[in-house]
Amino acid sequence: MLKIFKTKQRMLVTAALMTGLLGAGTVNANIDSIHFLIPGGAGGGWDGTARGTGEALTNAGLINNASYENMSGGGGGKAIAHLIETADQAQGTLMVNSTPIVIRSLSKVFPQSFRDLTPIAATIGDFGAFVVKADSKYKTFNDVIADYKADPRSVNIAGGSARGSMDHLVAAMAFKAAGANPNNVKYLAFDGGGKAMASLLSGEAGLLSTGFSEALALAAAGEVRILVMTGDQRSDAAPNVQTLKEQGYNATFVNWRGFFGAPSLSNAQADEYAQTLAQMYSTPEWEKVRSRNGWTEIFKPRAEFVTFLEEQEEVVGNLMRELGLSLIHI
Repeated sequence: MLKIFKTKQRMLVTAALMTGLLGAGTVNANIDSIHFLIPGGAGGGWDGTARGTGEALTNAGLINNASYENMSGGGGGKAIAHLIETADQAQGTLMVNSTPIVIRSLSKVFPQSFRDLTPIAATIGDFGAFVVKADSKYKTFNDVIADYKADPRSVNIAGGSARGSMDHLVAAMAFKAAGANPNNVKYLAFDGGGKAMASLLSGEAGLLSTGFSEALALAAAGEVRILVMTGDQRSDAAPNVQTLKEQGYNATFVNWRGFFGAPSLSNAQADEYAQTLAQMYSTPEWEKVRSRNGWTEIFKPRAEFVTFLEEQEEVVGNLMRELGLSLIHI
């Protein structure tokens, strides 16, 4: 089975928190403020995750203040380098990141990896999705595969990031689950989701590979439909959208998002950040943010987060090797 992340249901997350997932006993977090460092521009998935988390934490009274700094560049590498270089002054900073920190480290987009930071916790997940024009002939992913098997070059998939990026890897994973050679998937790489969307609407591409939360926003405008999503089960945010598994393809994917501290952050400070994030899950303020964005809760604190990152590095690395993409040796 092709699986890059195993999700947890909200009930399991809450139960784990209540039984002391972060260690013996319950410690009341005492964090006054958090400065969120965002490795991309306004309006993207990282930005929404940081601002949504800050909104929930402040409105729930778990912290008094949240501030935000967008720092684009180098595929996220500029923000990572900044956090490392200013570590002593950044004890109150949490940087948001996600699956690309693994992908871009492996593909040498930047020299750092998660090992150069202090992993705090994975907090939420956003599934992958395939989107088609509202009037597309494709009604299911099975229709796409039928066309692909008849003529592999007839199926063009657009994505808002480079070959070897998450949009590309999700497409490759789905087609591999259908028995196709992922190297034969015709992926059209664009610099940003807007250009990829324009390719879909113009007819240049037949499908768009994107995040599920972005797909929800696109579908709400009425020009496109969500063909299928990559969760273990359907999302409450779009209950009519089927999963790949429902259509017979044994593949799931969720792009985790989470937070990292400076490399010099003490274990006590890191644990306190994780504790604060854990407390957030049981608040109505968080549920308001989560449901609005269609996020899945996948809380993995501290050591569990590190173990997961190591496992994902291996799984993603194997898929990238199969696609013939350049990797560092790990």
